[in-house]
Amino acid sequence: MTPIKVLFKWIVPSSLKAYLQSNLSRLSNLKLIFPKDVSEENLLNLAREADVIVGWRPTETLLEHAENLLVFINPGVGVQHLIPMFQIFSQKRNITLINGHGNTFFTAQHAVGLLLSLTNYIIPHHEWMKQGKWRTGDSEAKSIPLRNKTIGFLGYGHINQQVHQLLSNFPVKFAALRRFWNSPIFFEDIPLEIEHFTPLQIDKFLEITDFLIIAVPLTKQTRNLIREKELNLLGEQSFLINISRGPIVNEKDLYLALKHKKIAGAAIDVWYEYQPEPDSQNRKFPYHYPFHDLQNVILSPHRAASPFDDLQRWDEVIENLKRISVGRKDLKNIVDLEREY
Repeated sequence: MTPIKVLFKWIVPSSLKAYLQSNLSRLSNLKLIFPKDVSEENLLNLAREADVIVGWRPTETLLEHAENLLVFINPGVGVQHLIPMFQIFSQKRNITLINGHGNTFFTAQHAVGLLLSLTNYIIPHHEWMKQGKWRTGDSEAKSIPLRNKTIGFLGYGHINQQVHQLLSNFPVKFAALRRFWNSPIFFEDIPLEIEHFTPLQIDKFLEITDFLIIAVPLTKQTRNLIREKELNLLGEQSFLINISRGPIVNEKDLYLALKHKKIAGAAIDVWYEYQPEPDSQNRKFPYHYPFHDLQNVILSPHRAASPFDDLQRWDEVIENLKRISVGRKDLKNIVDLEREY
């Protein structure tokens, strides 16, 4: 039987290497390639015979050299940076692009943590206690009961379905805006009590939402999806939590909405400038407006996918490799290049 060669394009830690080998050891037709030398020259040589490549940010040159490539697995959520390149290659070669969702649970947990930090004003009270201000209370910052509030999911894929599951015992109402409601539901045991909206109904969706949790891919359709109008529809008592990609929410409009209290607050894990220049104090801020001067925002440094050393996050990659080994085409999380996710 001709072996299926799987190239991992980075130096794989020994613990992960052992985990992958242990879970795939029974598949004699899979040849796992873990390079010790990840120089461009060596990777190009290894890529020539690879049927599957696992890793992040492939170069156009790498894909050109990978003449036998059938599947590229991106282990982390988010392939917006790969879409243009794979759209070009799809015109001459059939390469399946996989958008991994191994960090779904961690991201959902982080979203819930941000939500509860906002409602209970945990960070301000923490800072006051560090300053020796004992027993600050409702007069400084009172908690906001979640009871009877509406959690609005902008996007209802893996992550927000997991958030829904985690919040299912709270006495809240749920609404979700999703492009295609006939797409799969990934968690069978989440509640069905959720009001459905489509993109054409976004105004009504935002008007009824108290806590907006954003988890949609960044595409031409979603870039700047939330602007001044949409933030005004959310209203002065509402909060925004973004765990997907920064540019889904217009940066200037978000800053001004927070500054002028057009919305009550926000918790943000994803930003606008990922190679920031240091300021005069050698501080690096991943945005172009002074969000750090605001009192109604929680700043999170794009770490919702933590912990990165959790081995179970690779189970989806393992499952896809098992399916590839027996010739199955129904791989998990295949990217539709036209939809861009």
